[in-house]
Amino acid sequence: MVDLKEIRQKTASIEDYISSMSNRFKEKFLDRKESYQPNHEAIDKLKKEALKYTVVVFSAEWCKDCAKNIPVLWLISEFTGLEIRVFGHLKRDPLNPKTLWRIPPSPPEVETFDVKKIPWILIFDKEGEEVGKIIENPMYTSSVEEELLYLIAKGKISDCLVL
Repeated sequence: MVDLKEIRQKTASIEDYISSMSNRFKEKFLDRKESYQPNHEAIDKLKKEALKYTVVVFSAEWCKDCAKNIPVLWLISEFTGLEIRVFGHLKRDPLNPKTLWRIPPSPPEVETFDVKKIPWILIFDKEGEEVGKIIENPMYTSSVEEELLYLIAKGKISDCLVL
């Protein structure tokens, strides 16, 4: 279980994260947000669940999968009210082959959450229990919004089986 209050203090909102990027990268993220056509059926279903979950993302502006998926998360947040928090501006450590991320500027949480690839998208319920994760791209569905729904539903089924 994670402390979501602490995570909120250490992260940026998705809008603030994208706003903090250099113009060179920000343009790609904004273009993707502008051109993306969400699955409105999935968005409508997510609206009903949004206040029960928080999404925490590890991202870097230089990452092509981040440029593809982070703007979609921003749209999802705008359409549904889903809280999305970002540990951003991750950097590789080319001088130390034993270490994947250079800390700082990458946040130390990359080690806490064992981040291997990005975007590393974690879904938590409001108690701080991890419900699911998306690593780089959706694995079970064709879009980020559908994948979020799938993982939330899968988490609910798992909860029922535990009882």
